[in-house]
Amino acid sequence: MTFSPAEADKILADNFAPWVLALGLSVQETGDRHAVLRLPWSDTLARDGGGLSGQALMAAADTATVIAISAARGGYGPMTTVQQSTSFQRPVVGADVLIRVRITKLGKRMAFADVTMTPEGAQEPSATASTVYALLG
Repeated sequence: MTFSPAEADKILADNFAPWVLALGLSVQETGDRHAVLRLPWSDTLARDGGGLSGQALMAAADTATVIAISAARGGYGPMTTVQQSTSFQRPVVGADVLIRVRITKLGKRMAFADVTMTPEGAQEPSATASTVYALLG
């Protein structure tokens, strides 16, 4: 059982720290084993040289994974990040980023996911990540 993007946006609003909410993430799509979130471009998230900060992309990937796991489980429950490995391939400048999460394994106690972060309109991702979560409840 999945839920609508509006329901997923409520999970964001109700369960994440103010600094995560300040990223401006919005849920574009949810499915049985995936989610797509949008990280809007913001000059406040840019680093020296004008590229989007890697820390912002990593936080977006981590947050999007929680939404994807929640969609796969049919609702939000306590979980925590066990591991996240991120590779940056090219900078993001002046574009929103679509964060696509695919759950690769959903167990009783652990979940695994692959994340692609692609600037809107681009063919190639700017970054990829793999994440592992412990499911606590």
